[in-house]
Amino acid sequence: MSKKSYEHEIEIKIEGDDWTKALDKAFAEKSKEVTVAGFRKGKVPRDVYEKKFGKESLYLTAGDKVIGLAFEKAMKESELVPVVQPSLDIKAVDEKGITFKFTITTKPEVKIKKYKGLKVTKEDVKVTKEEIEHELGHILEKYTEFSAKENGKVANGDIAVIDFEGFNDGVAFDGGKAENYELEIGSGSFIPGFEEQLVGLKSGAEKDINVTFPEEYGVETLAGKEVVFKIKVHEIKEKVERELDAELFEDLDMEGIDSKEKLEEKIKTDITTRKEMETENKYIDQLLEAVSKNVEVDIPEAMVDEEVERLLERYEEQLKMQGMSLDLYYQFTGTTAEDMKKQLEREAYNHVLYRLMLEEVGKLEAVSVTDEEAEKEANELAEKYKMEKDEFLQMFGGVNMIKYDLEMRKIIELLKEANK
Repeated sequence: MSKKSYEHEIEIKIEGDDWTKALDKAFAEKSKEVTVAGFRKGKVPRDVYEKKFGKESLYLTAGDKVIGLAFEKAMKESELVPVVQPSLDIKAVDEKGITFKFTITTKPEVKIKKYKGLKVTKEDVKVTKEEIEHELGHILEKYTEFSAKENGKVANGDIAVIDFEGFNDGVAFDGGKAENYELEIGSGSFIPGFEEQLVGLKSGAEKDINVTFPEEYGVETLAGKEVVFKIKVHEIKEKVERELDAELFEDLDMEGIDSKEKLEEKIKTDITTRKEMETENKYIDQLLEAVSKNVEVDIPEAMVDEEVERLLERYEEQLKMQGMSLDLYYQFTGTTAEDMKKQLEREAYNHVLYRLMLEEVGKLEAVSVTDEEAEKEANELAEKYKMEKDEFLQMFGGVNMIKYDLEMRKIIELLKEANK
C-alpha cells in the first residue's frame, strides 16, 4: 500500500548524555523492583544488576523517559502540524541510543469545486391547530390527578397499589419484592403479562401471577424463566381528568397565563421556537451535505477513528446522566464496543469531512476572528453559564477554541448567504 500524502514518517535518535541519563533513571527505577541475593532491595550495584538481568532490561523503561523529548524534536525538525496523535514505533535501540519512528498525520488536501449557488432552501415553519391541541392534551395528562376508586375493579389506566414478591422454582429472588408499589396499568413498566393479570381485581384481592422473563433480560439467572409473583391489591386509584380552570393555571405557575387562549398562544410560541431550531439544524445539514458533494478529499482513517472515540465518549456521558454505563448498555442491547464504533463511523466521517470542508472555505474566503471578537464571545458565554471567565475558558479549551468555533459559525453564515 502506497504511503498517503498526509502521512509522514520522521525518525529521531536520542543518544549521548540524554540517553545516558535516561538509562540511569531506568536503573534507579528498576533496581527498586528486583531482589538480588546478598543485597538489600534497591541497593544492588549497576554492574551486578546488568550482569544478572542484562542491559537490555533497561531499554524500554529508558525509552519511556525520552519519548517526550523525541516528539519535541520531531515536531521542531519536521515543522509538521499533526491532526491526530502521532503513532510511534521503536526502530532500533542499544546501549548507545534509541531511534523512534513517528508517523505523523497532517491535514489532507481539500479541493472544493463549488460551494456557491447551490440553491439550498429552508422549510417554512408552521404550527397547526392539531399540534396545539395535542400539546394541550399532554399538559392536561401531566397534571392528571388520581382519586381512590371505591368498590371498583382495576382497569387500564388506573394505578394499582400492590404488594408483590417473585418466586423462581418456589424460591424468592432478589429484587422481586416490594410493598405499596404504585403501578400504572398499561404503562408497560413491568414484565409482559404482569399488568394485564391485575385487570379486574378488586381492592383487597390476592392472586398468583405467572409470567416469563424475556430471554434478553439483564439478570442471567432470570432470563427466559417462568416465575410466580404473589400479589395483593391494597388500593385502586383512577384518573380524574383536569379542566382548564383557575386551579390548573395556578398549578402551571406560568407568568401571565390565566386563560385557555393565553395558554394556547404560549404553546404555539414554544412549538414555533422548537420547530425553528429543528428546521435551522436540518437546513444547515442539507447545506453542508450539498457542498460536500462538490468536495474531493482523502480523509485519513486516523481522523475518523479519533472522531469515533470522541462521539463514544459523548454518548457515554449522556448515558451516565441517565444513570447507566456503557457496559450496562451493551448488556441490555446485546451489542459490543466494536458494534457501537461501527455504528458511529458514518457520523464520524461526516463530522471530519464537514470540518475539513469548512476550514477550506474559510481559507478561500479569508474568514478570520479577531481577538476582540473572541474576548467578547468568551465574556458573554461565561456570563450565560454563570461561570468565571477563566474557568469557562479552561472548560471550553481556551481562547483558540472560542476563535475556531466563531470561525466555523461565520463560514456557515457565509454559505447560507451564498446558497439562497
